[in-house]
Amino acid sequence: MAKTKKKIVRREWTKADVRQMKTMAKTKVGVGKIAKALKRTPGATAVMAAKLGVSLSTRV
Repeated sequence: MAKTKKKIVRREWTKADVRQMKTMAKTKVGVGKIAKALKRTPGATAVMAAKLGVSLSTRV
């Protein structure tokens, strides 16, 4: 019996998603927590932050 591949579902980034990511990044929350709050993968969150020029560094 052949395995079926899981279909990739891509969601658009809404203005609310971007706003929440920026506010969480300002408070130095880690990528994992931001991704979980947005229900996205850490990779997708990091890529979008890089596109927008938002730093996800947790250093002070």
